[in-house]
Amino acid sequence: MAEKLAPEKRHSFVHNGQTVFEWDQTLDEVNMYINLPPNVQAKQFYCKIQSKHVELGIKGNPPYLNHDLTCPVKTDSSFWTKEDDVMHITLTKRDKGQTWASPIVGEGQLDPYATDIEQKRLMLQRFQEENPGFDFSQAQFTGNCPDPRTFMGGISSG
Repeated sequence: MAEKLAPEKRHSFVHNGQTVFEWDQTLDEVNMYINLPPNVQAKQFYCKIQSKHVELGIKGNPPYLNHDLTCPVKTDSSFWTKEDDVMHITLTKRDKGQTWASPIVGEGQLDPYATDIEQKRLMLQRFQEENPGFDFSQAQFTGNCPDPRTFMGGISSG
């Protein structure tokens, strides 16, 4: 059931017609996906994740990304991996359930409609987590969606 509430697609940050990175999020994490140049060995890349900043690139060159993060992350559980010429950066949210409009401050922000969709999806993930055995994948919100960070309590059954 939880897989039904996983991100349906990745969001893209495109600059000058080129995809800089793609990303998605869950209640706990923001995942960034960056296509790397081919034929560069993994040990040549670096990624430095700080509480509110990320820097990555190829050693000896200017960084590809050197930006502040939209929200703070837990550095001890954030990490990066490289697989098939894609760098995958997993940022663990310091505030579980917080809806991020983009991983990077001022770059590739979701519009208010897309942010609302993300917030509703994260809220349904929270319902699912707090009420195992129930399937919330078809649930819909009418009116304003509660904040997934601060929602307390479960669903009553009548």
